[in-house]
Amino acid sequence: MKLLEEKILAEGKILAGDILKVDGFLNHRIDVPFVMQLGREIARRYEKCGVNKILTIEASGIAVATAAAYYLNVPLVFAKKHKSGNISANVYSAGAHSFTHGNDYNAVVSKEYLSENDCILIVDDFLALGSAIECMMNIVHQAGAKVAGCASIIEKGYQGGGDKLRAKGVRVESLAVIDKMENGKIEFRPDEGEAS
Repeated sequence: MKLLEEKILAEGKILAGDILKVDGFLNHRIDVPFVMQLGREIARRYEKCGVNKILTIEASGIAVATAAAYYLNVPLVFAKKHKSGNISANVYSAGAHSFTHGNDYNAVVSKEYLSENDCILIVDDFLALGSAIECMMNIVHQAGAKVAGCASIIEKGYQGGGDKLRAKGVRVESLAVIDKMENGKIEFRPDEGEAS
């Protein structure tokens, strides 16, 4: 998505540890009109897939997943990274590793919000190694539901997570795929899913 690539180049910052900082518009301070455009593009790509629910993981995927859910006119469920007192013991649960934070966590979703009748679109802000998406796919499979596909805003293509999922037959749509990020420069993969 050209608009997203331009925004990343204008406002993103490359930090040590292979981190792309886009918290000025995506995952700390939210540029709401821009995020709504991202959600509309995700919805366009999946509008004919029978999606009846979107799943993401707290916290930074929630904004864009909400925008996509709005345009698809479906509910959004988000997995919690820590089981809290307001969630029953009756949950689907799967482990994941956060590349950004360098830690492991156990994501949970209440069983009352997913069922075998669901066709789920998984949405997240970043796709690096694919651990968060695999975690959500695990939860969807525990529910007996179908995965319509996975959408990420920014995929770090050079880390292989998206390509590994695609090789397993999972439909992955990323609005911007970074093929190279070094020496302060970002190189994008051509976007084959963007409308002309």
